[in-house]
Amino acid sequence: MEYPKENQVIQSAWMTFLKVQAASILGSGIDFLLTYVLVECFHAWYLMGNFVGNIVGGSTQFLLCRNWAFRMPPGKIGVQALKFILVFVGNLILSASLVYGLTHFLGLHYMLSKLMSSILLGVSYNYFLQKYLVFV
Repeated sequence: MEYPKENQVIQSAWMTFLKVQAASILGSGIDFLLTYVLVECFHAWYLMGNFVGNIVGGSTQFLLCRNWAFRMPPGKIGVQALKFILVFVGNLILSASLVYGLTHFLGLHYMLSKLMSSILLGVSYNYFLQKYLVFV
């Protein structure tokens, strides 16, 4: 026998997961575009482009997750921002390490390295830490 309340909880959890992934995709789109422009148009080093793109894309993702995916009340933004920054510093380190390793040691194009690291970090590290630490 199915329990309607359990189904609603499962559906709600999946909807939150999908919203977080959509916010991540939008933030990543901004991140990738900015990285590409900085590297290809302004000839910045790919790790610097990755760093700046991550910060702008991550800020976008934070606002989307906070206001749309997790629908947080207005009063907790300072605490959430601080937690997000701590999680995001870890993301920056992991992202830079993965992009550098895949690009420098494996010879992949920096944008492919960035795509691979973004997907890996987006569905693992970022989602779980945001759900269980930042937006609680």
